[in-house]
Amino acid sequence: MPANKKPKTKSAAKKAEPANIETFLDTIVTGDCIAAMKKLPNASVDLVFADPPYNLQLGGDLTRPDNSRVDGVDDDWDKFENFKAYDSFTRAWLAEARRVLKPDGAIWVIGSYHNIFRVGAAVQDLGFWILNDVIWRKSNPMPNFRGTRLTNAHETLIWAAKSEKSKYTFNYRALKTGNDDLQMRSDWEFPICTGAERIKGEDGAKTHPTQKPESLLYRILIASTKPGDVVLDPFFGSGTTGAAAKFLGRHYIGCERDKAYIAAAKKRIARVKPLPEEELQTQPSPRAAPRVPFGQVIETKLIKPGAKLYSRNKNTCAKVRADGSLYVKDGDVEIQGSIHKVGAAVQNAQACNGWTYWHYEEKTGLKPIDFLRDKIRKQMAG
Repeated sequence: MPANKKPKTKSAAKKAEPANIETFLDTIVTGDCIAAMKKLPNASVDLVFADPPYNLQLGGDLTRPDNSRVDGVDDDWDKFENFKAYDSFTRAWLAEARRVLKPDGAIWVIGSYHNIFRVGAAVQDLGFWILNDVIWRKSNPMPNFRGTRLTNAHETLIWAAKSEKSKYTFNYRALKTGNDDLQMRSDWEFPICTGAERIKGEDGAKTHPTQKPESLLYRILIASTKPGDVVLDPFFGSGTTGAAAKFLGRHYIGCERDKAYIAAAKKRIARVKPLPEEELQTQPSPRAAPRVPFGQVIETKLIKPGAKLYSRNKNTCAKVRADGSLYVKDGDVEIQGSIHKVGAAVQNAQACNGWTYWHYEEKTGLKPIDFLRDKIRKQMAG
């Protein structure tokens, strides 16, 4: 054996077994968030929800006009030496969050004006692809007691995919259905966490100073996860993410170092009863549905060649041809092509969703041809 080589010991030759995500499901990993996330395997979670320290930079106690003390955030976990230290911490935990996300995973980060802009820059620098910023408008915000600034009545959430190419989950139709068939906007109104939902200790004081309302997490999970998905919360606190995930049939993994928070979260989540599987079904996304060309509607004779299609207000009429194309004569101009091409042309628009623009006539009135596409999809599903 060459003199410069040493025999391998059994321990050196044996590689460490990779962590199995199954062992972490529906548990709280105790410790600092970065160290805790390092225990998780690569590309193992579907969604990250993060409510990191806001770095409020409070200087002295905050009091009301009657000189009573405001119970604000003055915990050690929210204190950083300077912006450089906070930025370093932010990039470190975001890097770990990105490592454990699956290729088609996504992240939500919530913050206030104190930190969200610094977090947003780090999110982009690390390769995440921002999808939306969402304003959580508080219906009952805490007033500005000193009267020196505007009342802080909102917080900002950043929703980002792991990368620009990620095929992230977005349950568009589920959100629209829950919003009375109106497209969900990026400004959400919820009250801050108060009353029975607020977790309190035996002394009656709130357990966690920044507990988020469960309704906020409910919407996020409905919007961007599916039943059975794994949701990681690196700043688990009093367990709002875990409670919402369990209720909605998702798995959670929490990271938390404060023993009092952990105890409160475990007690809280234990009381949650998950919804039955049949009640977890949501309106399917059009992107997930099988493709049905308009020609198939003609082939199945749901609409016959020669039938007329109309715009919603009946200002425009087109005739259907045997190959599934439409034909419109507007004065001396003849327009023909697909339902989308003709729909765009008659509106002088660059694009058109022909399925929702064109309508067929029944005894009960006009119906969008999308209704017929849905009928075929249901037949395909059996």
